[in-house]
Amino acid sequence: MQPLESLIIVAMAALVHASFQLSVSMLTLLSSHTIGAKHSHRRLLRLSGSFTLGVVVMTLFMLSTIALFAQKLLKSTDMMFAWIAVCGLLFGLGVAVWIFYYRREQGTTLWIPRPLALFLAERTKQTKQAAEAFSLGLTSVIAEFLFIVPPMLVSALVLLSLPALWQLGGILLYVLISLSSLLIVHMLIGGGHRISRIQQWREEHKRFLQFAAGSGLLILGFYVYVDRVLSPAVMSAAMGVM
Repeated sequence: MQPLESLIIVAMAALVHASFQLSVSMLTLLSSHTIGAKHSHRRLLRLSGSFTLGVVVMTLFMLSTIALFAQKLLKSTDMMFAWIAVCGLLFGLGVAVWIFYYRREQGTTLWIPRPLALFLAERTKQTKQAAEAFSLGLTSVIAEFLFIVPPMLVSALVLLSLPALWQLGGILLYVLISLSSLLIVHMLIGGGHRISRIQQWREEHKRFLQFAAGSGLLILGFYVYVDRVLSPAVMSAAMGVM
């Protein structure tokens, strides 16, 4: 497969990642508490920027770690089974997102267990320093690991087939696209837009975002299955007949 085609798969996986909303929810909550405490706009920018940086660092670290483990543990003969397993994860998770991602109540309450949600909300409320906001950004990525790991696995396996420079470019591409929704919200907040308006938009469109996330996982799973499982199998069978 050509590097450009591989990067298209990475971009698709990153778009699916970008549709998940935990980091965005925590950023809006952090900004809301900061504004409610009547802190300066500079402090708001410092905290929101530190939070976003924490998300960037953890996403980069997590994707690189998954790719490293895949490289060390998987042999060329294991790749077909790895692709089949990843596709199964994508299909199952896509259906789960359709059903479970947002709770059936007012607001944009997510799927995460209530004790964890209360812990994150309390941590967000108590965050006053940039270092705390940075660690909160790291935590937000870890808390949504269950949903973001399948797109990361797809990207990691694709990146293993690329030359070193293309791998680096693919990792940076994934991080940039996967954080696009968070970066947009960060810029809106920095530009002075009201948190209430941002939150209202998210609440009004949450079912669309949920449908888009689940559908993105299913589409990605189908595309990867055809490209990395079905096509090689058909070609191998054809070569055997010849």
